[in-house]
Amino acid sequence: MEPINCTARVADGRVEVWAPTQMPGAARAAAARAAGVGDDAVTLHVTYLGGGFGRRLEVDFIGQAVRIAVETGGRPVQLVWPREEDITHDFYRPAGVAVLQASLDAQGLPLGLTITSAGDAITPRWIERTLPALAGPIDLPDKTTSEGLFDLPYGIANQRIANVATRSAVPVGFWRSVGHSHHAFFSEGFIDELAGEAKQDPVAFRLALLQDAPRHAAVLRLAAEKAGWPGFGPAQRLPAGVARGVALHESFGSIVAQVVELSLEGGRPRLRRVVCAADVGTVVNPMIVAQQMEGGVLFGLSAALYGRIDIEAGVVRQRNFPDCPVVTMGEAPRIETHLVPSTRPPGGAGEPGTPPIAPAVANAMFVLTGERLRALPLIAAPATARR
Repeated sequence: MEPINCTARVADGRVEVWAPTQMPGAARAAAARAAGVGDDAVTLHVTYLGGGFGRRLEVDFIGQAVRIAVETGGRPVQLVWPREEDITHDFYRPAGVAVLQASLDAQGLPLGLTITSAGDAITPRWIERTLPALAGPIDLPDKTTSEGLFDLPYGIANQRIANVATRSAVPVGFWRSVGHSHHAFFSEGFIDELAGEAKQDPVAFRLALLQDAPRHAAVLRLAAEKAGWPGFGPAQRLPAGVARGVALHESFGSIVAQVVELSLEGGRPRLRRVVCAADVGTVVNPMIVAQQMEGGVLFGLSAALYGRIDIEAGVVRQRNFPDCPVVTMGEAPRIETHLVPSTRPPGGAGEPGTPPIAPAVANAMFVLTGERLRALPLIAAPATARR
């Protein structure tokens, strides 16, 4: 929730900077460029980040603060962006689209899978802004454009995964879980559709495709058992008007499955419970892993339900939380995290909890409404944004 900020002082040929940054090296170089000094003349104090999530991989605000401090005769400058500037001058998650096609055999299992996605590459744009010395005339390959699609765990013999590179005028940047954040929505929504076409249980259908992926299967089973999914341990009956949805995704070396329980209130989804199972390798502190999973769920849920940016005539229409809401404490579901014991090297914990939540919610919504939701956000833009 912390807005963009930086404090800088330039005096006697040296620069001192206090900033919440995820890229100390790039931040130091940006400060040096802004002040016209060498990197070794910059002292950087990295403060706690009141929310990073990829935005503080950028260093635009650091150069801005230092450039102002150059003109103040050695007096320190504290730069704080108001919320409106924070939202309207951001680096946004790329818009993306995907076309998924599959054929099923007589048993209802996929014979082949074709995925063609399209969207802006993040890494080349980020290098141009942040590490210009490394930028070149030809963009380097960027796996974020198709990560979470080309590396699916499901045992489908024939696959063709392709990406069409686009380059819009919208400034794009890293967003929590990067390409996995939207590609999981594409893939796990489609897998659920295939299960429906085959008239099979969504969990059982996935497990049939995970025979050569035992770690993934174990995570999915654990989530199903703890959630009381029918056929997996003691079934937990749901109240009338409440449905479950499931999604499974691997990112950053960790595997996460989530089962959501939700109802509809006034046509809008109301999350009641999220059961999260994860294999993150060797766990040092289970409570911190659980907290990271909870944060990832809530972060992804805000984006899944409400996250929307509209640009008209080059101007971002959303300006503050009334037009760009996040999940409040009153809306937050109960989140249960269960960890699979593992002796593998530790994987990620801060990002892998985000990708499965959007498809799990959409899949549960289908159970209630019979309508497949194939676009985000799942709720229409707030009235204050529709002007």
